[in-house]
Amino acid sequence: MRYLYTFAMYLVMPLLVLRLLARGVRSRPYHRRWPERFGFFDAPGFSGSLWVHAVSVGEVNAAEPLIKALKRDYPNAPLVITTVTPTGTARVHQLFGDSVFHVYLPYDLPNAVGRFLKKVRPRLALIVETEIWPNLYFACRHRGIPLMIVNARLSKRSLRGYAPLRGLLRSALRCVRLIAAQSRTDAARYRLLGADSQQILVTGNMKFDMPIPDGAVAVGAAMREHWGPRRPVWMAASTHEGEEVAALEAHLQVLKRLPDALLLLAPRHPERFRVVEHAVRSLGFAVATRSIDEVPSLSHQVFVIDAMGQLMPFFAASEVAFIGGSLVPIGGHNVLEPAALSVPVLVGPHTFNFEEITRSLIQQGGAERVADVERLGPDVLQLLLDRARRERMGHAAQQVFERERGAVQRIMQLIDSLLQE
Repeated sequence: MRYLYTFAMYLVMPLLVLRLLARGVRSRPYHRRWPERFGFFDAPGFSGSLWVHAVSVGEVNAAEPLIKALKRDYPNAPLVITTVTPTGTARVHQLFGDSVFHVYLPYDLPNAVGRFLKKVRPRLALIVETEIWPNLYFACRHRGIPLMIVNARLSKRSLRGYAPLRGLLRSALRCVRLIAAQSRTDAARYRLLGADSQQILVTGNMKFDMPIPDGAVAVGAAMREHWGPRRPVWMAASTHEGEEVAALEAHLQVLKRLPDALLLLAPRHPERFRVVEHAVRSLGFAVATRSIDEVPSLSHQVFVIDAMGQLMPFFAASEVAFIGGSLVPIGGHNVLEPAALSVPVLVGPHTFNFEEITRSLIQQGGAERVADVERLGPDVLQLLLDRARRERMGHAAQQVFERERGAVQRIMQLIDSLLQE
């Protein structure tokens, strides 16, 4: 199975290169640093590094408190962070600058993986969430590199998708020393995929340990003063294609009842910032953008947040937060950022990427599910009109956030044990 898998990887490589070219048309960073995706880069000149792989923005954000803990507890160990997407790369640079060594994870080809490991020479490999690459895992075992999956999650959809490769993945997972699962459900799915029960521990979700940026609440309060402290404000965050139009149609319904309402609209991917801005203008809204106007004024109806990693102050300034990727079958995004700031949360029907967290928030009264696109406007409006209900939901959301903290500390104890061996 492994040889067939590797042969298939070589066969699809031209398609992967074409995919990079296509993405590069929309986002120039995809054209840069291509050699790294095949293991070609200047060796950093260290050994015994601690390597963390986080595929994109969400995983980098989840790994932030763990990376900071590693920097604190192992100050002399070089830190290597790998990503797959340019947006993940940008987030790494934004959070850690030159204090870590960043490189793109190579494609799962034996030679590319070998070149990568030879250059970064890791003492420990930490894979965040759901990245299972057989050749990479086998190479780590062959070189005696302890491998650990942290904040491990596996959706029902991913489990079905992995089914044709279950035999190969079972062998790959046996290369892993420990799997620190987010929940009992995730642990059970990893067992179904072939992981040994003795490998798996439930440690909780690291995203509950994410730090609230210094000054986020104060900046949010200052923005509210600027655009009007009594003004109804709601936010549609991490939206995908199809969800911006739904949010704008919902905002039209809100404006009929609350004519001074403001929508903060944050598309998920930078390559869509301009497209979304043009769509808002074409629908006749008075629009401002983060890159040009910095903050909206009283005359603006929609504010497009065309910047990465800057959502927390805007969540703090909002009265309601809708989290995207959930009205379309993407699987949802992080509901914890508004929850940490006591902001009531709305999500659509598709939240399989954050299944446990979303269920917990809904059960405890901190979040509500929007049945479909047509319900988004009425549901937002009901919350904006009911301050007492917003306060109850916000308090419940913040309680869930505080109760679930501590995963990073538990994972660090496991890392310490592996490194002491």
